[in-house]
Amino acid sequence: MEEKEAARTPPPQLNHAKEQLHVEVEAQSSTLSSEKDAAAAIVPEHAVELDKAIERRVVRKIDLFIIPLMWIGYGLVYYDKAILGSAVLFGMTKDLQLSVVDSSTTPPTTSTERLSWATSMFYFGMLAGLYPLTFLLQRFNMGRVLGGVVILWGLVAMLTATVTSWRGLFAQRFFLGFVESIIPTGFMCIISGYYTQEEQALRQSWWFSSTGGWTIIGTAMNYGFAQITGGSLKRWQYIYLLAGALTVVFGCVCFCIPNSAVSAWFLSPEERVVAVERLRKGQTGVRCQKLKRSQLREAALDIKIWLIALMMAAAYTVNGAVSGFGPLIVSTFGNTTPHAVKNDPLTLPDSYTTLDSILLQFPLGAVVLIFILLTGFLSSRIPNIRLLLLVACCLPVIAGCAMIWKSDWYHRAPTPVAGYTIIGFFGPVVSLIISTGMANVAGATKKSFTAAAIFVAYCVGNIVGPQLIKTQTLKRHYPELWLGLIICYCIVILLAALLYLHLRNENKRRDALPKDDAERDRMAFRDLTDKENVYFRYVL
Repeated sequence: MEEKEAARTPPPQLNHAKEQLHVEVEAQSSTLSSEKDAAAAIVPEHAVELDKAIERRVVRKIDLFIIPLMWIGYGLVYYDKAILGSAVLFGMTKDLQLSVVDSSTTPPTTSTERLSWATSMFYFGMLAGLYPLTFLLQRFNMGRVLGGVVILWGLVAMLTATVTSWRGLFAQRFFLGFVESIIPTGFMCIISGYYTQEEQALRQSWWFSSTGGWTIIGTAMNYGFAQITGGSLKRWQYIYLLAGALTVVFGCVCFCIPNSAVSAWFLSPEERVVAVERLRKGQTGVRCQKLKRSQLREAALDIKIWLIALMMAAAYTVNGAVSGFGPLIVSTFGNTTPHAVKNDPLTLPDSYTTLDSILLQFPLGAVVLIFILLTGFLSSRIPNIRLLLLVACCLPVIAGCAMIWKSDWYHRAPTPVAGYTIIGFFGPVVSLIISTGMANVAGATKKSFTAAAIFVAYCVGNIVGPQLIKTQTLKRHYPELWLGLIICYCIVILLAALLYLHLRNENKRRDALPKDDAERDRMAFRDLTDKENVYFRYVL
C-alpha cells in the first residue's frame, strides 16, 4: 500500500513546476515562438530527481496513446502505396493500359514501364511534399495540421477509383504521395520529442513494424476482394475506396494529437513535468516552433546526416520493387517453359495464380514484422548495437536476392519464394537507419531537417527500385533488379561501418572534455544542436 501511495504522490520538487504549468499552457503560443525549447517553460534549469514509479506510469501512458495511433497511421501509408501491386493483378493493368505489348519483336514482349512510373510517381510526390509539410508541422499546431492533411490524403486515395487512364493514375499518384509525406517525418519527430535516446529505437520499431503488420492485414483484405465476382465496380476500385475511407477516419482521430509532451492532454499536470524532465539527460529537447537558419546550415553540412540519407536511399530500393511489383514478381516464379515469356507475365500458364501470389505476401510480412520488433527490442536492451544489427540484417537481403536470381523457376519452385520471403529483412534495416538517424541529432529545426532528409532518401530509393524491373528480362529472372539490390546493400554495409567509426570517434573526443553537471542541466532545453551541446552523446 505504501509503495502504491508513493507512486500516486508526486515528489515535492514537482509541485513548483505544476504551479507554473497552467500559466505556461495559457501563454504557449508566445512561449513556443521563443528561442528556447517548449520544455524550458515548465521545468527548472537544474535536474530534478524523479520518482521511478511515476516515470514508468508516464511512459506507459505515452505508449498507450502515441504508439497505437502511429502504428495505424504508418500502416495505412504502407498499405495505400503497396496495394498497387495487388491492384494490377485485379485488372488495373488492363483497365488503365499500364502494360504494352510490343508485337514487333519475336517473340512479342510485354513492357510494364508505365506501371514502374506509376509506382515512382508516388515518391516524386513525396519528394515535393516532404520539406514544406514537415516545416508546417513544426511551425503550427501538430494535431490540426496532421488531421487536416490526413483527411485530404484519404479523399485523394478514394479518387483513385475514378481514374480511367494511365495518365490520370500518374497525376493521382503524385498528389497522393504529396499529402502522405507528412506522416513518416511527423512520426519521427514525435518519437524524438517524447522518448529518451535509449527508448527511441524500440518505439521507432513499434510504429515502423506496421509495414509488416499491414502487409499481413492488407494481404488478408486483398484476398477477400479477390473473391468479388459481381458489382458495378472493378475489384481494384473497391480496394482504394476502402483504403481512403479508413484514412479519413484516422484523420479525424489525428486532431486529438497534442503539440508536445508540454501540452499532452492525456497526462496530468505533474505527469507532463515528468514527461519533459526525463528527457533532460539525452539533451535532445522536446519541441521548439521557431525555424532556425543556423540549424539548417549545420544540418546541411553534417556528414552523419548524409551517411544516414545515403544508407536509406540504398536500403529502400528493395521496397520500391517489392511494394509495387511484389505480387507480380511472385506470379512469375512458377514459369516452367521458356517460350511462355512471350505472353503477358500476368497470365503465364504455369505461374502462381493471382490468389497464390497474394497469399505468398503473408510470410514476407511476418518476417518484416517480427524482425523489426526483435531488433528494436535488442537495441533498447544492449547499448550501441544498432549499427551492428543493421549490418547483420543486410546479409539475408543479399542472400534472398541471389536465391531468386540464380535459382530455377520451375513449377511451384520453393527457392525463389524462400528468397523473396527473407528479403523482408529490409524492414529491420530501414527501421534501424531511422532510429539511429533520429537519436543522433538535437535541435528542433535540425531534427525536422533530418527527418525530411531521411525520407527524401526513402523516396529516391523507392523511385529507383521500380525502374530496375524490366519485364523483357523475365526469362533471365530480372538480372538488373537483383544485381542492383545486391550492390545497394553492399553500399549500406560500407556506409554503416563509416558511420560507426565517425560516431565512436566523436564520442571519444567529447568524453575527454571537462564536465560540469550544472552546465549540462542548463543546456538540456535550450534547443541546441548535437554539435553545439558538448554533453550530447551519440548512439551507435
